[in-house]
Formats: sequence, C-alpha cells, structure tokens
Amino acid sequence: MKCPRCVQQIHRAAAACPHCGFSLSDADQLFGNEEIKLRSLTDAAGIFRRHERDLLEEVMDRIAHAFPQVFVAIYTGSMGESGQLRQFGFWLLNRGVFEDVPIEKPNENGILIVIDPDTKTAGMTHGYLLDPYLDEKDSFDCLSRAHAYWLEGRYAEGALRSLRALEQLLKKRCRQARRDPEKYERKYGKSGSVRDVVKKLRQHDSKKSSTHKNAEMEVER
Repeated sequence: MKCPRCVQQIHRAAAACPHCGFSLSDADQLFGNEEIKLRSLTDAAGIFRRHERDLLEEVMDRIAHAFPQVFVAIYTGSMGESGQLRQFGFWLLNRGVFEDVPIEKPNENGILIVIDPDTKTAGMTHGYLLDPYLDEKDSFDCLSRAHAYWLEGRYAEGALRSLRALEQLLKKRCRQARRDPEKYERKYGKSGSVRDVVKKLRQHDSKKSSTHKNAEMEVER
C-alpha cells in the first residue's frame, strides 16, 4: 500500500510508515479515536437525491451479492484540506462500523469511496484482504470514470460510473484468480483487534434490533 500521508510505498502489515511515521493513532488525532457508526451509503454532504441513492444502493447490493466476501461503501462530506482525504479514507475504513453490512463481512474486505464536493476530490480505499486483487492503479481507473461528471457536479452519475467500473474489475480479477490462484494468494498478516471491535459492535446492534422487534411483536399481541 501507499502511506496515506507521504504516499510512499509501505507494507500493509506495517504498524507505522517507515518513511514518515504515520499510523492509525495519527489519523485518530485528526478525526477521533472512537468507532463511528454509519451506513454503507452515507451522504453527509447531501449531494444525492432520494432516487439517486436508490440507484447507487442497487449497484452496491448487486456487487455485494455477486462477491459475497466484499462490501462497498460510499461516504460524502467535507474533509477540509484536500491532502487529508487519503488519511480520512484510511481512518474511516478502520474505525467505521457499517450498520447495514453483515457481521461476517469485516472492514478488511471493504471498498470505500470518499467524495468531497467542496474540494472536488475523491479517493478509494480498500481493506488489506483485497490487496492481492486491487492496487492503486485500479482505484485510479475506477475513479477516473467519474472525474468529468464530478467536476460538473453530477455526483450520482459519476459514482454510478465508478461502481460499474469496479464491478467489471472484480469480475475480471475473479476470472484471473481461477486461472492462477497462487498469484492471488494472500501473503499479508495483520492484527485482528480492529475486526474484533467492529464485529462486537455489529453484534451488539443486531441483538438490540432483535430485542426491539420482539418487543414490538409483544405489543401487537
């Protein structure tokens, strides 16, 4: 991967960047060190209309169905300085608890698109379990499909173009992995602490939701 701050090449399993020292704790200082609850499509900037959100969620669901191990998330909001977008994407994929994503899909299998309409910038971050299948060029190619639309403020259309490009790319990688499985074998290691926290929070939400539904059934009776 590339360091979210200095953009130098580093090993995904490294606790901190050997070039500039950047780590998750540095991102926590910028954005907070608590897990943040959100949905896989979080339009904090308010750039999508209702029917546009429906279209985006339809494609996101289609990708999740076609690739059961993977989930896609989109976040829109103001990052302040454009240079912080990489760091924010890295932080959100580590700290985000996506309430509508099944427990069995860890954030390490997530693909996050962050769009900042104020600075007209966007970034794509993926979890480390997808490292054998996706690289920075892939992210750039997917985002470049949306570039012209986002510059004109047509955010939903651009996001749809990126998602469809991502969908085709994942299909291509699946075909390649079937032909040459050793090439795509994961060779990375990472602590499961973040995964454990996210899983615990999702399970807690799931239990609360189940209890709430049971209470509603009792009232109806």
